Amino acid sequence: MRIAVDAMGGDFAPESPVDGAIQAARVARGRYEIILVGDENLIRREIAKYSIKNLPIQIYHASEVIGMEESPTHALRSKKDSSIVVSSQLLKKDLADAVVSAGNTGAFMASSLLTLGRLPKVNRPGLGSFIPTEKGLCVLIDVGANSDCKPLNLLQFAVMGSVYVEHIFDISRPKVGLLNIGEEESKGNELVRESHKLLKESTLNFIGNVEGRDIFGGLAEVVVCDGFVGNIVLKFAESVVGMFTRTLKKNVGHNIPANVGALLMKPAFRKLKKIMDYQEYGGVPLLGLNKVCVVSHGRSSPKAIRNAIREARKMMEQDLNHKLMLEIARNQGA
Repeated sequence: MRIAVDAMGGDFAPESPVDGAIQAARVARGRYEIILVGDENLIRREIAKYSIKNLPIQIYHASEVIGMEESPTHALRSKKDSSIVVSSQLLKKDLADAVVSAGNTGAFMASSLLTLGRLPKVNRPGLGSFIPTEKGLCVLIDVGANSDCKPLNLLQFAVMGSVYVEHIFDISRPKVGLLNIGEEESKGNELVRESHKLLKESTLNFIGNVEGRDIFGGLAEVVVCDGFVGNIVLKFAESVVGMFTRTLKKNVGHNIPANVGALLMKPAFRKLKKIMDYQEYGGVPLLGLNKVCVVSHGRSSPKAIRNAIREARKMMEQDLNHKLMLEIARNQGA
């Protein structure tokens, strides 16, 4: 098992990707090999800070870097030796089995799709993301890979999200909800109403429409929407979590009662922080492609990269793509 890591991707590259990859290799204890893709001189300079004797880490040189703000289309055409493109090529040539990148998300998704192609019968890949809820986690899909969707796309996103949650988080028959402006089947635009019909007839544990307020309540383990809506929800959720954390820090410590209360609540705050911290999950899956692709946050720390590699390993160990194909085939329109 070989996992390629885009060593030049993210705001803190190559430091964070290299550090996170080394952490993952130590924890793995030889179960898989890590390939660091990027400028060999810069990577070796980072690696020199650590003791990596006997760790299964190798370097694959890529001379170019796609910046976080670059146009994906232009960058892919002009930078064919970028770490993102080279990582995708390693998967296509079967020199790697999975890839993790915290780089330009649009470029990573486009490169993965163009180079690797989709799984059989998958119309479009879906990008899932984790949302903290009162009951743990839910996967929101799609969160930006597809702005304009058809009902078939939402059905397939639901199937892929459900399979992912069931086998990666060990939740049997996860509840699937369709994001809408009301619970009634008649609510919403044409896309949502037609998608509701397909989901209702599917083999999924479909619970019907869910509203925005239901997401944090944990009403469903999988919430389905088009990428335009999903990206807005995701960014809003991130801002709420950030605001909540900053408000706590601002108001705790101003007086003795607040300090005492904070001390007593410390275990609860620690648990809450773990649920809300994206670093705990590392990366989000780009589902429906011929290989395992994990998208990490641009601000990923070494911890986040390590956990993203762990996520990629889980997906491969579970043979997730095979299970996705089987479940897609069971549902109409696939």
